[in-house]
Amino acid sequence: MDRLGLMLSFRRVAELGSFSAAARDLGLSNAVISKHVAVLEGYLGARLINRTTRRQSLTEAGSAYYLRAVRLLEDLSEAEDAVGRMQAAPRGTLKVNAPMSFGIQHLAPVLPVFLERYPEMAVELNMNDRFVDLLEEGFDLALRIRSGLPDSRLIAQKLAGARRMLAASPEYLARRVPPERPEDLATHDCLIYSLTDSPELWDFEGPEGPLTVVVQGRLRANNGQVLCDAALAGLGIVRLPVFTMGRALAEGRLVPVMTGYRVPGHELYAVYPSSRHPAPKLRVFVDFLAERFAGEPWERGVPVGDR
Repeated sequence: MDRLGLMLSFRRVAELGSFSAAARDLGLSNAVISKHVAVLEGYLGARLINRTTRRQSLTEAGSAYYLRAVRLLEDLSEAEDAVGRMQAAPRGTLKVNAPMSFGIQHLAPVLPVFLERYPEMAVELNMNDRFVDLLEEGFDLALRIRSGLPDSRLIAQKLAGARRMLAASPEYLARRVPPERPEDLATHDCLIYSLTDSPELWDFEGPEGPLTVVVQGRLRANNGQVLCDAALAGLGIVRLPVFTMGRALAEGRLVPVMTGYRVPGHELYAVYPSSRHPAPKLRVFVDFLAERFAGEPWERGVPVGDR
C-alpha cells in the first residue's frame, strides 16, 4: 500500500480531529481512512491516534510522527511543482477571517486595491469577534489581535502593533472627576469587552509596576465598535485598541484617560496553517497586508500617550 497515501490520511485526521472530517476532505469513506491509519500504525508498530466516540487525539508518538510526516509531504509537493509555483501568477479564492471592527474599518477598505492588483484572485471574507479554528473551519488565513499565539500548528506573522488605551468623551469627563490612578476606576462606569477570560479585570503598567483592578459598568458587549459608540455617547470609560477609536481620538470626540498608566498592548498578526511553502495566493496577501498596515495608519493624529 502507498505509504505516502497512508501518511496523507493520517495527516488530515490529525489536523481535522476526526476520521469523518478527514474522509470528507479527501473524498474517501470513513472505513478507508480508518484502514489507512491502522495500516500505518502497523508499519510503525505504535499507536498514533487515541480513538474516542467524540473526537480523535494524537498520542505522543503520533504528535512526533505528524511533524515529520508534514515535512515530508510538503517536500514532495514542493519537488513536484516548484517550477510551476515560481512562475504562476497568484490565483484562486482566499478564505479570510478577521475581527469585526478591524475588518470593517481597516481591512475592507484595502481589499479593492488588492483585488485590482491580482485580477485572478478572489477573497471570501468572514468577520466576527469569536475565536475560529482555521484548520477545522477551512480558513486560509486569519487576522488576530493578540499578545501571543501559542498554537504550534499555525504560522503567525506580525503585521503591526495594536496599542490599547483608555478613553472617554469630553462630556462624560465633564460630569465626573477624571480618574488619575487605576483604583479610581472603581467609581466610574466602565464599558466592558466581554470576549476575554476575565472581562472585569483591567491590567495596567505604571510607575509602581504592573497592577490589576476590578472594574464595573452597565454595558458589556462582544464587539469593540459597540463599546466605542457607547463611549462617544458619554456612557463611560472604554479600553480598546486605537485602531477601533483612532478617528474619534484624532478628532477629539474621545479623550485619552489616565495617560500615566500604560495598557499592555497587543499586536496584529496574520495567522495561517503551518507550511514551509505557502501557496502564492497566501504569500502575496500577507505581503500586501504588511505593506498596507506598515506604520499603523490608524495611529495618525492620535495623541501619543504612553506606548
